[in-house]
Amino acid sequence: MRTRDVKKEKLIKKKAIELVVREGLDGFSMQKLARAANVSPATLYIYYKDRDDLILSTSLDIANHLFEASLEGFDPAMNFAEGLKIQWQNRLAFFLKYPNEMEFFEHIRYSIFYDKVRKMLGKRFGEVMGTFMHNAIERKELMRLPFEVYWSVAFAPLYQLIKFHMQGKSYKNDEFQLTDEMMMQTLELVLKALKA
Repeated sequence: MRTRDVKKEKLIKKKAIELVVREGLDGFSMQKLARAANVSPATLYIYYKDRDDLILSTSLDIANHLFEASLEGFDPAMNFAEGLKIQWQNRLAFFLKYPNEMEFFEHIRYSIFYDKVRKMLGKRFGEVMGTFMHNAIERKELMRLPFEVYWSVAFAPLYQLIKFHMQGKSYKNDEFQLTDEMMMQTLELVLKALKA
């Protein structure tokens, strides 16, 4: 039995991400991945049971990495405005540093894999963000809302700004670059909308 080579496994995941970004999940196959990673198809099966196992494993790695990065310098006990600001800054930094990973995850979001990833990460994520929201509600910094409404108001504006930035244009302008000033202006509006 051949042993796992960590460098080779990282290369395989990197090439899998690139392939899914370029060709989508429907265009992704283990044969194409083997060619792109310059390994034999049999080598892939040292690391992964099958195509679905590889996609799920890669998705979980990215989701865990984003979750950990988004919590850098964050404490669920901090005041709501500061905690949300840190979340925004961390998420923006992650999206800018790992654009391929985030594009890959967009493909996963609309696939059968997303529900599995959501369930695997849901408990940990729910504990941290649930505590943060509960504390903010208790301190009257945040109105009581269904989680989905909170999430839509708290993060959708940031994600739309990031999307414009990554595309380099918006609906109105052929050239767009997200600035700190623009992000903070948007965050202020979000904080006003969520205030108790």
